[in-house]
Amino acid sequence: MGSCKDDHENQQDCLWVNGPIIVGAGPSGLAVSACLKENGVPSVILERSDCISSLWQQRTYDCLKLHLPKQFCELPLFGFPENFPKYPTKRQFISYMESYARHFSIEPKFKKEVKRAEFDHGRGVWRVQTQDFEYVSKWLVVATGENADPNIPEISGIESFEGPVVHTSVYKSGAEFKQQRVLVVGCGNSGMEVSLDLCRYNASPNIVVRSTIHILPREMFGLSTFGIAMALLKWIPLRLLDKFLLLVANFTLGNTDRLGLWRPKTGPIELKNATGKTPVLDVGVLSLIKSGKVKVMEGVKEITRNGAKFMDGQEREFDSIILATGYKSNVPSWLKASDFFTGEGMPKTPFPNGWKGENGLYTVGFTRRGLLGTASDAIKISRDIGDQWRTIKNNKKICFSHFPLNR
Repeated sequence: MGSCKDDHENQQDCLWVNGPIIVGAGPSGLAVSACLKENGVPSVILERSDCISSLWQQRTYDCLKLHLPKQFCELPLFGFPENFPKYPTKRQFISYMESYARHFSIEPKFKKEVKRAEFDHGRGVWRVQTQDFEYVSKWLVVATGENADPNIPEISGIESFEGPVVHTSVYKSGAEFKQQRVLVVGCGNSGMEVSLDLCRYNASPNIVVRSTIHILPREMFGLSTFGIAMALLKWIPLRLLDKFLLLVANFTLGNTDRLGLWRPKTGPIELKNATGKTPVLDVGVLSLIKSGKVKVMEGVKEITRNGAKFMDGQEREFDSIILATGYKSNVPSWLKASDFFTGEGMPKTPFPNGWKGENGLYTVGFTRRGLLGTASDAIKISRDIGDQWRTIKNNKKICFSHFPLNR
């Protein structure tokens, strides 16, 4: 990395990067950096927080575990320790990320929030601006992923509620809500797991189901449901696989429609591939719903001073509200003059071809297929950039650190 200052006064400090600029030091950014190193390509990671994997370290609840077995969550070139359990805990996953960074000597630049990134067509380079520097490179890797910022829905009257309203990004433990009446908005994996955690502390969770939802057992016949699905998908059509999964789910979990958890008409795997909506893997909350310890409510019509009114006409009082409404991409807020992403910050090109754009733009962590998709894209990106890097090196093209930049 070299300086690209010219003789002009009062311009932002500018640094040339002799390799890709990677935005984000989560699993996606670390995976790309490691794979690039294996291809002999240096890189610079810009991270807005003060640590790697900030989503896991700073914005997840204490009881979180990986939803899938560890073999489906490994990053390229470096596996989980053998003594880790089948479903590693939050702390174990963070330690794995830290070991991964140490193993590949990855040292992100922390507290470097990207304010703007734009391709300079005149110079053929990417200009990436943080609060104090401008970084310039031939390649830009967007690794901020699908879950960059909390998704806070607009709910009528929520500003009038007198109790605490928190998103799961700041929820840590049910210990903070002992014996409270809690409204949990959102019935995905986070909403279900938070409800289960609340019950451990004698809270009374009411979970809001705003749409249809697939619930599957985490394991079938002693094996991971996801692992079975991936194995069978090699041999049978997707829709037949979905029918099999639903047959087993109905046999082991029962008819969830009777609990107010209506299944979509589209099968669980087909729906995830089409929309990214992940089926809920039951880790014990379904039995609590059946016993009445967790109550299922229809959509919220309005939040009141002391509680909520629901679409079915019911009105209840609550002490706290937890928003288990997920996360969203933040790419549109900083990546400018690029039509590669939708307004929601997802690649317009569907998986498996959404990892590469034009003019040296790459994306990782946007496959809606978890860490398995991240690993796949990281390998593709590193190979593609590696080929370009070797061509430049073999042709002895100009070193970027001496490439003049005129504003």
